[in-house]
Amino acid sequence: MTGPITAGVDGTDESLAALSWAAREAVRRDLELRVVHAWRFQPNAAPEVADRDAQERWVREAAEQSVATVAERHPGLTVTTEVREGGPVETLVAAAADAELLVLGSRGHAAVVGFLLGSVGQQVIAEAARPVVLVRAGDQPSAEAAGHEIVVGQQGEADDSAPALRLAFETAAARGASVRAVRAWTLPPVFAYSPGSMKLLDEAGGLEPYEKKALAEALEPWRERFPDVPVVEHVEMGSAGQVLLSVAGRAQLMVVGRRARRTAVGARIGSVAHGVLHHADCPVAVVPHD
Repeated sequence: MTGPITAGVDGTDESLAALSWAAREAVRRDLELRVVHAWRFQPNAAPEVADRDAQERWVREAAEQSVATVAERHPGLTVTTEVREGGPVETLVAAAADAELLVLGSRGHAAVVGFLLGSVGQQVIAEAARPVVLVRAGDQPSAEAAGHEIVVGQQGEADDSAPALRLAFETAAARGASVRAVRAWTLPPVFAYSPGSMKLLDEAGGLEPYEKKALAEALEPWRERFPDVPVVEHVEMGSAGQVLLSVAGRAQLMVVGRRARRTAVGARIGSVAHGVLHHADCPVAVVPHD
């Protein structure tokens, strides 16, 4: 069963842009929109909201006020609002578990990237089991106009990028958009060559033809499943982050995969996803590998 489009809100301009984006996507996909607001009891709050019930009521009213405009704009859209007590990371990760997408606000080009509810967005992305979309405060529906592409990064083997390709093609089909599938490649060090890899390269005719063949094979099942979606195959030498950012101006949505890695200070997303989130102006979807 397909889950709802879930938006995390906290009253900021970024989260309101994320809510608007999530509502439009829910309408396009004919899905329910679920709005989640995380909160914790603040014992030192102002006297008028000093007790738990008063604080929860104030938070709930603020969340419902945020939703009211979206509900008026999309009268046929089913919207539910949930106020969940708890920390933002665990609350949003839990909300993502049964969601088609989790949509959050993104706070721009700071030296240290911050997202909805402070810097916890990166933790949510790293830990969520479902795709997370980051939307900037300036996002406008006009950016989804015809001519803007769904850009998706494809790396490694076909199975590695299948979840990201699936989201890209599903979104393009819902929007009547095209997909630009980007595969970046660099010259590997000499010691990385093995007899098996050398044989494959010889059969493909060299490095660039080999990369083009790998991209075509990864796209084949999705072309068959979505025959009406136009596809541009983009193979370019360079780092994956730089190549993706070079075409970000064409994108109404950029889709990248991620493998979270755990460090002594918690989960971290990969450098490609981090770089794209930091620099791309369009909404960015980060999709965990299966």
